[in-house]
Amino acid sequence: MPPRNHKAWTKTPKVEYINSLIYSDENLFEQEQENIFSKVWVPMCHISEMRNKGDFRTTRIADIRVIAINIDGKNIQAYKNTNDIDIRKPSGTYTWDFATTEKPLHCEVKHGGMVWVTLDPNPTMSVEEWTCGAFDCIADAIDTEEMEVFHYHKAVIDTNYKLWHDTNSEFYHDFMHYFNRVSGFNDEYFARKNIPFDNGHVNVSSFTVNYEEYDGFEDRGELSFPNLPPNQWYMVDLFPGYNFNLRGSAYRSDSVTPLGPNKVLIEFRGYGLKKDTPEERQTRIKHHNSIWGPFGRNLHEDLIGVAGQGTTMRTGTEPRNILHGRHENGTIHDEVGMRHYYAEWGKWMGVEASNPALAA
Repeated sequence: MPPRNHKAWTKTPKVEYINSLIYSDENLFEQEQENIFSKVWVPMCHISEMRNKGDFRTTRIADIRVIAINIDGKNIQAYKNTNDIDIRKPSGTYTWDFATTEKPLHCEVKHGGMVWVTLDPNPTMSVEEWTCGAFDCIADAIDTEEMEVFHYHKAVIDTNYKLWHDTNSEFYHDFMHYFNRVSGFNDEYFARKNIPFDNGHVNVSSFTVNYEEYDGFEDRGELSFPNLPPNQWYMVDLFPGYNFNLRGSAYRSDSVTPLGPNKVLIEFRGYGLKKDTPEERQTRIKHHNSIWGPFGRNLHEDLIGVAGQGTTMRTGTEPRNILHGRHENGTIHDEVGMRHYYAEWGKWMGVEASNPALAA
């Protein structure tokens, strides 16, 4: 390839691409809150985190404080967390006077016990219609037995929330994970499929992870999820930024709360089966945390990666075109998931991700 000058580098590419302004522009961020996050279904928390009457969890959706409450020991309801309730801590138990609260938000418990909430007063789709089959690949594993959260932590990262989506959608960054290279890079891994669904969602087909290939690890096939073959790894990536990973004996979800164009809160949860014996639960915790805990083999590397990317995208840096032109028959390094996501983003935003300045 001949040397390139500045003009050559900024020339419009002849393949699919997006403009880096979508990761840093304040105006676009505000429009995302209004056009996307205030209208979609958000997986806010898990029902096991609020088992008893009066238990609650709080969050922010499109910068609106929201609270989900177990109202009677069985049913979950969600409300805008305004002065009628005004609970500031993330979770707890409280005696509620529901007669004083405003009209509740739409709320459903679906897909392995996740509590889903939308700010849209008149949603046109149920949760199952919104996810439109993306969870089918793991439905028998997460819906057969009751699950519960055994691990929770959160991270506030100086990056755009879409970069966290991207690191879960493109798989060529897997080369920075030494654990993944050792335990998974084989013909079966590279043949995995990125499968797009309506509404911007993608799931990724499975392969067998060879845990024993990593020094100090052992095969994890003895403890799986219901109806899941040993050592499998499926992933569900939901628009606009929620991720679900089922990896052998451990299940993880990520929920993003955008705090600004260059800041995001990510909540991580690890799940086991409610019927686990104490020994099984300890094994699941060990398996989960050795990969996805704060000091695990993979998660911190992902966070370092998106933090570095966020630095390069900040306001004041020169806009550049980010290529999404890899076509590899829908397999793991095909950028179909990225193209699919940003096409959906453009529908909600009313502007193409390749030319977001039109939204200003």
